[in-house]
Amino acid sequence: MVQSGIPNTVTDQRNRADWPTMYDLPSEEVGQSGVPDEFHIWQPQLLSLTFRPPAYPPETVFSAIGLNLYYDLQHPRWYKRPDWFGVVGGSRLYQGKELRQSYVCWQEPINPTIVIEFLSPGTEDEDLGQGIRDPQQPPMQWQVYEQILAVPYYVVFDSSTDQMRVFEWIEGHYQERVLGQPRVWFPRLQLGLGLWQGYWLKQERLWLRWFDGEGSWLLTPEEVEAKARRAAEACAQQTEHRATEAENRVAQLADRLRAMGINPDEL
Repeated sequence: MVQSGIPNTVTDQRNRADWPTMYDLPSEEVGQSGVPDEFHIWQPQLLSLTFRPPAYPPETVFSAIGLNLYYDLQHPRWYKRPDWFGVVGGSRLYQGKELRQSYVCWQEPINPTIVIEFLSPGTEDEDLGQGIRDPQQPPMQWQVYEQILAVPYYVVFDSSTDQMRVFEWIEGHYQERVLGQPRVWFPRLQLGLGLWQGYWLKQERLWLRWFDGEGSWLLTPEEVEAKARRAAEACAQQTEHRATEAENRVAQLADRLRAMGINPDEL
């Protein structure tokens, strides 16, 4: 069993040069048709845009949306396709230089640190490990994340009920956290995840969103830019206001001097 955050070790004794690489494995979702609903498209974008673990340099943080995750060298064509997952402590780029087409665990030094799945009709058993596995078929999502990759944090979110369930890998198994409020802190990431009511892509609803150690929601790049623009505008207005006040004080002083029979222009 491989724990996330620990370099992968594979018992297969074949020469590593013979192992399939990212370029040998399909990046598309084989045998699946249809397009996810808009929530499944928009929500992961918000997660990626605000996923900034403070203890890790940006070049060691990677997140993916619907990317094939290959997990078993003995069955190199088996993969899962998490709605969203994040990795910290490795490289943002494949082999430090290229964008990834997929995430091949036997080629990577780090397994995913957190996986988030959004429930859809027909996927609940797969996502929560409640079904019975056909021995002739690949393992279910839950089994892969818990038993094969030992992903430290696993989050399942039902957008129809706005229910977030959080599982932590402890001593070989997932244990569900009891949430007193729709927020949870992940010590390994030094980030929290919670439900945020607000507008995202012009749609108001409850969204999953990261927050920092002070409980503040992490901003998207667009929000950071807008905040900086508002601050600059406020600073400019304040500067203009101060200049106007200074001009008024000068005018008032000039009026007092004239009242005293002194021409301020001759001073």
